[in-house]
Amino acid sequence: MPSLVETASQVRRDILRMVHGANSGHPGGSLGCADFLTALYFQEMKHNPEVFDMDAKDQDVFILSNGHISPVFYSVLARSGYFDVAELATFRKLNSRLQGHPTTHEGLPGVRIASGSLGQGMSVAIGAALAKKLNNDNTIVYSLHGDGELQEGQNWEAIMFAPNHKVDNLISTIDWNGQQIDGTTKKVNDLGDIKQKFDAFGWHTLEMDGNNMDEVVKTLENARALTGKGKPIAIIMTSIMGKGVDFMENDHNWHGVAPNDEQLKNALAQLPETLGDY
Repeated sequence: MPSLVETASQVRRDILRMVHGANSGHPGGSLGCADFLTALYFQEMKHNPEVFDMDAKDQDVFILSNGHISPVFYSVLARSGYFDVAELATFRKLNSRLQGHPTTHEGLPGVRIASGSLGQGMSVAIGAALAKKLNNDNTIVYSLHGDGELQEGQNWEAIMFAPNHKVDNLISTIDWNGQQIDGTTKKVNDLGDIKQKFDAFGWHTLEMDGNNMDEVVKTLENARALTGKGKPIAIIMTSIMGKGVDFMENDHNWHGVAPNDEQLKNALAQLPETLGDY
């Protein structure tokens, strides 16, 4: 059984090969979130790919709000058993179920919301969490959001709503890599101290290094232990855009650019193949 670190390395290889194969996509944020999503799907989240449906009764739910990082989402879904890993080769191709942003009408197992129009995932996650409460379902809703995405105003309405209505079965993670498509978040529209903002809105807020697997696992366990205590939980996750590929790291230019043949070869040489390429 491969370790979480080994699995994350393979996920990063998948991301690079998918984006290269389509000559389009978003490698930077996907690489940065590979450790988080690997830990979530392969260890922390209660889910069963064999009985996927939209209701997710007695199963944890994950909502990807920053839908442009679909390559990491698709890789983790395939590697954890939602669909055949070979389907990753169809990423962004005509008639593929693996579109550039996740959609629902293709019926791809593991995807419960079409995302990519930024700023909406927090509202959806809160709705899903409230539905679980109404159904006396004690499982958890997880969500992931970009830091630049928090520049959308709808987020803050939702962030204000959740504590007021004691949505305490929600764990929302913010990928704070400090980069977005047009430059650094500080340059485009400075977010200030995100943790202080969530604290002020009444959330229970944790912090973690999103590229340290042990810390990711520990923080997710701590977050789960805080559910059911009257407050939603936020995890402020610092990460490195392009993590694992030296020439991509901390460079916003890799937000949405595909590597060429030489760059792909260089990048893959830095990442061990652990589960077998598709």
